[in-house]
Amino acid sequence: MRRADRLFEIIQVLRRASAPMTAAAIAAELETSKRTIYRDIGALIAQRVPIRGEAGIGYILDRGFDLPPLMLTSDELEAVALGAQWVMAHADSELARAALGVLAKIAAIVPEDLRPIIDDPAVGTPPSREVHGDVGVDVAKLRAWSRQGLKLAIGYVDKTGQTSERVIWPFMVGYVATVRVVMAWCELRAGFRIFRTDQLTSVDFLDERYPEHPVVLRRRWLAMMREKQAIAPVRTQDADRA
Repeated sequence: MRRADRLFEIIQVLRRASAPMTAAAIAAELETSKRTIYRDIGALIAQRVPIRGEAGIGYILDRGFDLPPLMLTSDELEAVALGAQWVMAHADSELARAALGVLAKIAAIVPEDLRPIIDDPAVGTPPSREVHGDVGVDVAKLRAWSRQGLKLAIGYVDKTGQTSERVIWPFMVGYVATVRVVMAWCELRAGFRIFRTDQLTSVDFLDERYPEHPVVLRRRWLAMMREKQAIAPVRTQDADRA
């Protein structure tokens, strides 16, 4: 690996890290020596990259530091192109338009030799052949309520045909190839539940915040899913437990 590439990768490794990383951990990830990492960290700090820490304890990259988007690699661009295609095929219309906008912005700033990766990608996902059954549900608004921590009053029908009226605390909207789901805390069941949007019979967007922060709920739910070894993409049958 060229030194310039290695310096870039060190920054990327530190950006992804959620805790201080030792030189040994960085060296293992980049398949180089600790001595090289120490030298490179020193060089980055000398170039005013906001890295804090010390040898033997670990290093962190201050929040807010960024590199020019031109530093994207071809693999990273293909990942963006593939992800955007999936979003355009399966997400709600507002997210689909946003994905198209992201591709246009990236195509405008990448070097000329990398632009074909966005304009004419060699990776792709087939257009969705499924017609979502939640046409009357404002999925974009569901996303907004999940971000803002606002309650929903919903009518729901489960797979057996049983109906119920509930107040829920939405914190995440999931997109699966054939269905969309809302992950929420259910006041009726006093627990986490997953609701298929095509089984919502009514949705009332309440102007009332729930007591927990949506980030806290997401983390608790993800921790619970990890414990159940169910961190893979949400299966549609999980919604049947609502």
